[in-house]
Amino acid sequence: MAKQQKPRKPHPGKEKRSKAGIETSEHAYPAKIMEIVGKMGTREGGKQVRVKILAGPETGKVMRRNVLGPIKIGDILMLKETEIEASPIKGRKR
Repeated sequence: MAKQQKPRKPHPGKEKRSKAGIETSEHAYPAKIMEIVGKMGTREGGKQVRVKILAGPETGKVMRRNVLGPIKIGDILMLKETEIEASPIKGRKR
């Protein structure tokens, strides 16, 4: 005889407000782009940026991340994890 499973209720996104008044969820932390370090790849499809974590367990930490798509300084990224930092771009300086 198979066990009956209870239907699960969908959980609303567990949103919290940080001291800065920025909404966060359990799975993403806001980070502000401080500097564009360089471009990646042969066709320059992505960019490497330095971001400052605005909320979460590592609030205030400045780290390097790789980003795809159009960005500018001051944009807010939602990071799923804040522990792993991107390695510096290698190659010829222009």
